[in-house]
Amino acid sequence: MKLHIKVGIQIQKPVDEIFNAIIDPTHMSQYFIAKSSGRMEEGKSLIWNFPEFDGDAPVRVGKITKNELITFYWEINEIEVEVVIQLEPRADGSTVVRITEKEMDNDEAGINWLKGNTEGWSNFLACLKAYLEYGINLRRGAFGFRF
Repeated sequence: MKLHIKVGIQIQKPVDEIFNAIIDPTHMSQYFIAKSSGRMEEGKSLIWNFPEFDGDAPVRVGKITKNELITFYWEINEIEVEVVIQLEPRADGSTVVRITEKEMDNDEAGINWLKGNTEGWSNFLACLKAYLEYGINLRRGAFGFRF
């Protein structure tokens, strides 16, 4: 059986604001990455840099459907994995954001990936919510203890 990560959260903002906050590096640098080589666009290859990790993270953007779906691929343990971000608008103007990352073998390396990236995507969602709803960058200074 293969391992998959699934996380989700409801954010009290309309879907278009959330979509733009995810694809626009100006916004992403306020809650997720330090910088990006560009905006997420279908078929584009990007380099992301994270403030708490050394090195760059190559990202290959997959399918994008405005205000609905963002997919991209990155390498984990020398395996390219797909990340799927789904946006579900609600009648009250809020949006449910669901993230799935797949897939890894059910072995020690896969379990370590599952633990680490589930934590990472949960943090991403909490940081996205804090940024959009309250203008707070939760990541700033949060991971300095790791160095």
